[in-house]
Amino acid sequence: MTKQATPTKSTSGADEMSATGVIEKEAAEPDNASQVHEDQETRKAEQANRIEQLDSETLLKLLNQMILIRRLEEKCAESYSLGKIGGFCHLYIGQEAVAVGALSALRPDDYVLTSYRDHGHAVAKGISPDEIMAELYGKASGCSAGKGGSMHLFDADVNFLGGHAIVGGQIPLATGVAFATKYKGTDQVTLSFFGEAAVNQGVFHESLNMAQLWKLPCIYICENNQYGMGTSLQRAMSLQDVSKKAWAYEMASEFVDGMDVLAVREAVARAVERARRDCLPSLLEVRTYRFMGHSMSDPGNYRTRTEIEKHQERDPIKLFTASLKEKDILTDDRLAAMEKEVREQVEHAARFADESPEPDPKELYTHVYANPLNGQ
Repeated sequence: MTKQATPTKSTSGADEMSATGVIEKEAAEPDNASQVHEDQETRKAEQANRIEQLDSETLLKLLNQMILIRRLEEKCAESYSLGKIGGFCHLYIGQEAVAVGALSALRPDDYVLTSYRDHGHAVAKGISPDEIMAELYGKASGCSAGKGGSMHLFDADVNFLGGHAIVGGQIPLATGVAFATKYKGTDQVTLSFFGEAAVNQGVFHESLNMAQLWKLPCIYICENNQYGMGTSLQRAMSLQDVSKKAWAYEMASEFVDGMDVLAVREAVARAVERARRDCLPSLLEVRTYRFMGHSMSDPGNYRTRTEIEKHQERDPIKLFTASLKEKDILTDDRLAAMEKEVREQVEHAARFADESPEPDPKELYTHVYANPLNGQ
């Protein structure tokens, strides 16, 4: 295994990194009430310790971004129900700590590619809520000029390279971006987000093999929300500890608590340092949970209400808010003001989308490329 990662306690609070640079999971899922309570108290204490290492401005910015993503997604659900958003729409509610924590460890010129559940990543990378909502409405003022919709948010100005609807399709593309930055001699880092179902795709394994073989500055982040559409992880994957997949390629890996924004930030920061300093890739398994269905058309009959409520007890926004209050960094008045400001942003985005023009029909033929056969 790789020797680049320094042995450290993992961000999950349940695993330990060996000298090989690989996280080995011990007990991520307690199975009785007392164990659950003990585990939650341990993780709460770990988050409190991390809070002490950051300034108030950074901490409040992280909370603000998570709340913005949550309220924007709630407005998306409302707009979809009203028929203002068409096609597929996959919400990020419950997973906000992953995108916000991960992207807070990047520089503005680093690259990000993700799957079709891309609204949260787009916000965290710097695309405005106005442009995102307009894109969801299929309007010309959207970040993809109304051509991409929910699953294809792009903005080259902030190095956000999609939003990809093909499961696992963004993984080799991100690998190629990392190759390009290394070839050009920059120290930019590329993040590739994907769900655990994409791990079963061949391109995942081909990409990790190539990235480690060629020493590419790419960080592969598996947002393991434990369900691929309606199929549970247990029914679809023989080796369910995704972080261990890196062992086959001697790649550094880590298992991360995806409901703790600071745990995600720390783990990604370590991987970014490895990529930028040593030009080495990493695989992070970030265990999280989506509170909504796979998409807006998913009734979610494969999960029980009890299961969902159990995971909602560790809502990343509620946990972080409570921790900041305990440290006297956040007051009720400050939180209320933040919520008010966020809701105004979201309502403005909805009005902007409503009032924006439809794409000109002539735009149907722009940015469409064909390779004519025999010059004809």
